[in-house]
Amino acid sequence: MAKQAKNKLPKELMASAWVLAFGAVAPMLDSTMVNIAINKLQSDLHTSLNTIQWAITGYVLALAIAVPICGYFVNHFNGKKVLQWATVSFGIFSLLSGQAWDVQTFILFRIFQGFSAGFVILLMSTLLMRLAPRDQIGQLMAVVSTPIIIGPIIGPVIGGAIVQYASWQWIFYINVFFCIISLLLNIKFLQDFEPMNPKSRLDWFGTLLLAGGSTGLIYGLMRGSENAQHFFNREMLIFVTLGVLSFVIYAIYDRLRKGDTVLPMRFFKTKSYLAANAGIFLAGIASNGPMLLLPLYFQNIRDFSVMNAGLILLPQGLGMFLVRPMLGKLIDQLGARPVVLVSLVVSLAGTLPFVFIQADTNLWLLGVILFIRGLGIGGLQMPMMTEIFVGLPKSDIASASVGNRIIQNVGASFGSAVISAVVTGVVLSNHITTKVTAHAKVLSDQLMTQAAATHTMPTTTALANLKMQVMSYGEHLTKVATLNGYQMGFLVSSVVLVVIAIPAMFMSNKHSA
Repeated sequence: MAKQAKNKLPKELMASAWVLAFGAVAPMLDSTMVNIAINKLQSDLHTSLNTIQWAITGYVLALAIAVPICGYFVNHFNGKKVLQWATVSFGIFSLLSGQAWDVQTFILFRIFQGFSAGFVILLMSTLLMRLAPRDQIGQLMAVVSTPIIIGPIIGPVIGGAIVQYASWQWIFYINVFFCIISLLLNIKFLQDFEPMNPKSRLDWFGTLLLAGGSTGLIYGLMRGSENAQHFFNREMLIFVTLGVLSFVIYAIYDRLRKGDTVLPMRFFKTKSYLAANAGIFLAGIASNGPMLLLPLYFQNIRDFSVMNAGLILLPQGLGMFLVRPMLGKLIDQLGARPVVLVSLVVSLAGTLPFVFIQADTNLWLLGVILFIRGLGIGGLQMPMMTEIFVGLPKSDIASASVGNRIIQNVGASFGSAVISAVVTGVVLSNHITTKVTAHAKVLSDQLMTQAAATHTMPTTTALANLKMQVMSYGEHLTKVATLNGYQMGFLVSSVVLVVIAIPAMFMSNKHSA
């Protein structure tokens, strides 16, 4: 009893932990709710999948850029005030995202919203670590992981209900309500956090180089996919070259500064750090890409309502929820390698079947596959996150954590971009317009031949039937091409899962001799 009382968390500490956790609920829900609404956003904003996916890619890229800048603010200012500012900023840009008048302003507001969310999410863990005694960090981390766990489970359902029964704008307006409550709780229950290191400086140049390099590569990829006949077009080559050049300049810059940068290259000389970050980057493609495709498949191919599309994704979130509590013990007992490898096999078993899905695939079967996929994807990132710090001195842990968060978020944004590029490329390569035009000509010639044989002009009814047949044929071709694109996207994700096994083999294994 005495030991239990000793390990019991103080009420004041729990109150602060729950305030921090509640503050992260809106940003975590937001990303999953937008995924389910992407089809409606594409329709209402009159744009393509390649363009609207920047609402997701830009959001996650902004999260990555926010990481080092947030660290600078926490070092120089009161952490409580920084969190209040970030919460207000997230609420303002959520409101503006709902008020966006075209796709360009929508993406712009989403980028600023993502930047604010990056602050909120990072501050949640950073401030908690400053609050918690070392022997109680695990218990408190279980508290703040709540929004991370519930996001994939209830986010699609809430988002689907909002889009179906209200409008997509309310996905963003609801954030304002969360932000107001979070701000009031922050003011009343959260203690002040004095600046950690006022003398520290922010590596602006290094941060801009990494952001520019990532954006250049992703944008170049998108420009290439928009022209199925000429993927390696001039614009694509220019942006990819600029992206690669930014990374090369960063490597030189890091060498000149002897590793005193936002992401020191010396960390990658550590086998575990290199392997884990390579795995995390690839996992972003393997997990985030299908997260974009699954709602689109159920809405565009199965003609599900947005609400039903959210409900059918529940098994995946449930799988992620169930596997999470057992991961910590497994990693401690076995090491990262076996946990990652098993998770990869399970993830592959839950992703590869989607390569062969059709418009009439049994829903119960899909539910089981989604549950299996949730179990696998849910077990991928945590062991790799713990592997990052193996072999690093304590003095490097803070910088290594910042670098990892950047790589994690860039990988996630790269995943959305890669998969949408693949889908767009496949759809365009089907030449739907050309096929529909040819089909219309065949039907028109048949109609005119019949009219000539009877020496009459085609009736209004006959012309209307011709139009309906052409439209129906076009819709059929579009649906088939889109399904082929989704299948190819899932195939790419499956291949990436197999590739992750390579860096996984270099991770720790506590049962190895």
